[in-house]
Amino acid sequence: MADLSSFPITRRWPAKNPDIIQLYSLPTPNGVKISIALEELGLPYEAHRIAFDANEQKSPEFVSLNPNGRIPAIIDPNGPDGKPIGLFESGAILVYLAEKTGKLIPADAAGRYETLCWVMFQMGGVGPMLGQFGHFFKFAADKVANNPYPVERYRDEAKRLLGVLDARLEGRQWLTGDEYTIADIATYPWVEGARKFYGGAEVLDYKSFPNVLAWVERGLARPAAQRGLEIPRKEQPLHPPGHS
Repeated sequence: MADLSSFPITRRWPAKNPDIIQLYSLPTPNGVKISIALEELGLPYEAHRIAFDANEQKSPEFVSLNPNGRIPAIIDPNGPDGKPIGLFESGAILVYLAEKTGKLIPADAAGRYETLCWVMFQMGGVGPMLGQFGHFFKFAADKVANNPYPVERYRDEAKRLLGVLDARLEGRQWLTGDEYTIADIATYPWVEGARKFYGGAEVLDYKSFPNVLAWVERGLARPAAQRGLEIPRKEQPLHPPGHS
């Protein structure tokens, strides 16, 4: 049995099965990237819910794994050279899981780097811009009621990025072609989140991006995505992949 005692986070969120991946997360656009990927890859994992309403992501135990105090984070007891490894940042975790399994990323170098380009596009653009749009549009609307600039700025940039995605998806099933990759998993949860959680579909003019809408629906229709979008559930510790 793996010894995870060197990770202080396991004192607050003990591992029931320390021999499998430990996921510390919440069903947010960033969080579900990892649960969807784990489901797609068939890797056994144990999900720990990090409650934002209790500010658990800022607790000393969580920060010991991710100094930035943001979900998701993981511990893989079977990391490089068979030693446990802790990881944070959703993009980095996606790349790690894909390379660990040899799945969800092309084997050829050119395809791999193309996929990484679109992962970085999400990390540096789609996520931050849609997130800022959602903040001002939904959560800080009262604070900017007399100043439309913040909403307009992030609305316009979000629409520009959606346009980039829509052009990219013309004639393609997935961002890199016919192969579903971590680039897709990184990105469509954010597009869906802006529609469903922020209620921004009309303001962001989603109907003008038919390729994006069709692509999001293809992603959401995958059984692994349907499971991963709900993880971690409340009071849900252990989750073998493929089971709700």
